[in-house]
Amino acid sequence: MLPVSRHEQIVRRVRSSGVVSVSSLAADLGVSASTIRRDLQVLNAHGALRRIRGGAGSVQVEEVPFAEVAAVAPDEKEAVARRAADLVQDGEVLLLDIGTTTARLARHLRGRRVTVITSSLAVVDELRDDEAVELLVLGGILRRNYLSMVGMLTEDALRQLRAHRLFLGTSGIRRDGQVMDTTLVEVPVKKAMIEAAEQTVVLADRGKFPGSGLLPVCGPEDVDVIITNDGVDPATLAVYAQADTEVIQA
Repeated sequence: MLPVSRHEQIVRRVRSSGVVSVSSLAADLGVSASTIRRDLQVLNAHGALRRIRGGAGSVQVEEVPFAEVAAVAPDEKEAVARRAADLVQDGEVLLLDIGTTTARLARHLRGRRVTVITSSLAVVDELRDDEAVELLVLGGILRRNYLSMVGMLTEDALRQLRAHRLFLGTSGIRRDGQVMDTTLVEVPVKKAMIEAAEQTVVLADRGKFPGSGLLPVCGPEDVDVIITNDGVDPATLAVYAQADTEVIQA
């Protein structure tokens, strides 16, 4: 099992049980106790869990409502969304992730002859009355606070679909280029979207650099294009340049 996958399993167990021991994690995941201890140190440093004697405990993550997130840095998000819309060609099939910037992007797609696949009800609200856009809404469990669909139904549907481009949101970009997310249930959906798309475009305003999150979604090698604003941390952008990712500053 790759470290990233193991970290996901550990966080899922901790959040489900509240407290887990090193020995039980080692037995469940089929690795040594020393490996688990190293994993817990990494996850503790990233704020994904709380390291305690003999194991780990969960941390409380306050989920900010969609409307509050949308009110943060609106000009920067709008610039990123507008530039992202410039990449779109008529006739394309697009995957739009959840997030306040992808909702703004949806607004710029109104009147375009494109197909939009999304798990975001905010995107649906922007496009549902637009007859030019073919809209495919992914099913699943509703996250009311963030207007998104998650779960096995969402992930299974994505495995049956192919898109030209994915516009991916993020909670933050770490200095090593890792695209992060703060919500455990969203990470598998985001990964399924990456697998379903020919091209992955990350939308991240300057406030996401350097950023944080509970779990990594993907590394810079999985990102084809990243769109952000001027003035972003140059060291992080250099990591993407080394991975041959196209960096667009709106």
